[in-house]
Amino acid sequence: MKVLLVGGGGREHAIGEALVRGGAELYVVSKHRNPGLLKIAEGYALARETDVERVLAHAERFGVDLAFIGPEAPLERGIVDVLEENGIPAVGPSKEAARLETDKAFARHMMEKYEIPGRKHFRVFDDVSEMRSWVDDFGRPVVVKPLGLTGGKGVKVVGYQLRDNEEAKAYAEELIRRDGKVLIEERTDGVEFTFQVFTDGKNVIPMPLAQDYPHAYEGDVGPITGGMGSYSCENHTLPFVTGEDYERALETLRATVEAMRKEGTPYKGILYGQFMLAKDEPKIIEYNARFGDPEAMNVLPILKTPLPEIAEGIVGGRLKKAEFEKKATVVKYLAPRGYPADPIKGVGVEIREDKIREEGARVYYASVDENLTLLGSRAVAVVGIAGSLEEAERIASAGIRHVRGEVFHRADVGTRESVEKRIRVLKELGKEFEPNPC
Repeated sequence: MKVLLVGGGGREHAIGEALVRGGAELYVVSKHRNPGLLKIAEGYALARETDVERVLAHAERFGVDLAFIGPEAPLERGIVDVLEENGIPAVGPSKEAARLETDKAFARHMMEKYEIPGRKHFRVFDDVSEMRSWVDDFGRPVVVKPLGLTGGKGVKVVGYQLRDNEEAKAYAEELIRRDGKVLIEERTDGVEFTFQVFTDGKNVIPMPLAQDYPHAYEGDVGPITGGMGSYSCENHTLPFVTGEDYERALETLRATVEAMRKEGTPYKGILYGQFMLAKDEPKIIEYNARFGDPEAMNVLPILKTPLPEIAEGIVGGRLKKAEFEKKATVVKYLAPRGYPADPIKGVGVEIREDKIREEGARVYYASVDENLTLLGSRAVAVVGIAGSLEEAERIASAGIRHVRGEVFHRADVGTRESVEKRIRVLKELGKEFEPNPC
């Protein structure tokens, strides 16, 4: 099978590797040449992923049988619709279905309409005075969100980025004046986790749970980033997620897929639920319409079922299974100094891939070009895979030592101490549970 992969980040490197491992002949279109994808692709074309017509032209030139969409921005532009209208089936939701990620108000209204579990109190405002009055009457800490894509960086929460609801109102007013509308919802305290599933619009197949580290610096401080790393456990759950929590979160995703089918806009591809595990139940923070980055690197390297087979099941409406090895994974991202606010660009980084592999780790290239020049975002991820979380973290840390340059990483990603901190947070909130082994 000839497969076109759209995108050139670390997530896409992991997707491309899994496609080739499953027997696909790989072709890539991305805005820069990813060094890892260059090594395994039969053909590579440069284009902005959102330039849908150019992507289509390259797909037709390569003569591909199927396309796999990595990032969210081309989904918002309707790339799946255009490819399929021209006879190229694609793994990813249509433009309308992708609104689960690209339009936060749509997602919240849809959850309310179909009474999907895990929903939160919210309001969408286009009037400043009405917004201010509602926040005052609500009387509890809130979350302020732009309605569109933010790359995980546009959301502000009272108690972290915002000191109080007065600052929340000021930020919401700024967004109304800039964008015309703003989403405000209740703040939910707890611990976040990622639940990704494959779906063909009806069948829903879960992947191992993962947990992301969104803050830039160790100890969960600093600005929110695209994700400085993540981990998953060999039992495919997380230490603080009970069996009941797992089933509730999975039901939220199944109900979401069913609601989209009822709406007449069936959702197919990868659905990613970002959950906040609160005292009472898992709450949806947001949906993503594609693999997480870095969470794709937790699940794809341990995927036993060939990814091309899963892709065919998704586009053909006959998705059956996805089996994963019982292994733990730890992903540690290296980012340019100054990231995310003022990252260094245009300087080289040394990546001793041979030495990284000698340590037993894997490397996935992201925002570096074929000359290993930093492009401004997260540059390279090192992944440890083992039978236990401690060993996976040790392997990832050993591999990190062989990347040198103007980059930094969070050494605490996947450590036992950081996991235990999350368990303590939930127990301090009053959640009663016995931690799962990891």
